[in-house]
Amino acid sequence: MRPTSLLPLLLAFGGTVQAQNIDLPALMECRQSVSEFAALAPVAADPLKAVALGWRPLPQGNLFMNEYMLNTPITVFGRSAEHIAMAGGTIVALFDMPDPRPLAKELELEVGYDAPEKFMAGRELVSRDVIDAKSGEALIESVILSVSNVKSHPGKTLAGCTYSLDQPAEGEAPASPVAPTTEAPAEAAKPVPAMPGG
Repeated sequence: MRPTSLLPLLLAFGGTVQAQNIDLPALMECRQSVSEFAALAPVAADPLKAVALGWRPLPQGNLFMNEYMLNTPITVFGRSAEHIAMAGGTIVALFDMPDPRPLAKELELEVGYDAPEKFMAGRELVSRDVIDAKSGEALIESVILSVSNVKSHPGKTLAGCTYSLDQPAEGEAPASPVAPTTEAPAEAAKPVPAMPGG
């Protein structure tokens, strides 16, 4: 599949979603859709909007992630979190856990890579055909839960969700597209997404 540019889609959705209504735990636990994730587009684009939500932008420890410290901790995956990060269509909590494996096992994720210094596990929870309301284009919406670690943040476990809209593979048409907000059963698993920076 060929990924589409998520930012224009997020901006298109973002105008209709109130950033103040962002449910971070639901987003990180993959209990939302691309349209709800789109509410983060204005926040990712403007640090002042993050501050207005009670997020303190942090210096970038990883060039590919925007990091924030929350003024009010949240509970996600049954754990308290105040350090979060965003990278493209991914939003994660960063936990003080040097070994990500126990959390991956708890969440029943499939291990994609396991080495002494690097671990990635994930599971696709949603894969559905949708039609873009504005362009009429057929897309595939995917929601993937993942747990990993990253070299730039030793001693931390990253856990969260990746939301994406992809174009079907060339020559492959969606079977029965649904509106972007209509739930449909999950389909075949996709590769585990990795946070940038190794």
